Amino acid sequence: MSETRSIRVYGLPAPQGSKSFKGFDGRGHAYMPESSKNLKPWRDSVVWAYREDAARVYWTTPMDGPLWLTAIFYMPRPKKPKYDLPAVAPDLSKLVRSTEDALKVAGAIADDSRIVVLAVTKVFESPSEPMGAVIQIGTFKREF
Repeated sequence: MSETRSIRVYGLPAPQGSKSFKGFDGRGHAYMPESSKNLKPWRDSVVWAYREDAARVYWTTPMDGPLWLTAIFYMPRPKKPKYDLPAVAPDLSKLVRSTEDALKVAGAIADDSRIVVLAVTKVFESPSEPMGAVIQIGTFKREF
């Protein structure tokens, strides 16, 4: 039997994976924090949105096994966009990375390595679709 879970996350989608060298710590290790100051608020928004929905519809265990994930990221629209779609930073793959990690922290998925099919899109926000993301996660139906 297959299962699908959907959530709507509000906030500014932030990338994960770009780090900036800030020097060495007291033990001689490089200190390289994430360069996006918006990463923590975005990950917190994903965790909060999932847990709120999980409590409402009784999702009690993380999804496990081969999973598919779809996401539409709604990005801020500049006053004069160069393109009809947000073909500018942040990278779509880095948005996915931050979101997958947040879904694991939230308890939505057992591990992001379980995702075997991925369909993601980056579009501009609109009055009907404010900044954030619409995320769906599903399992595959097993037939014997």
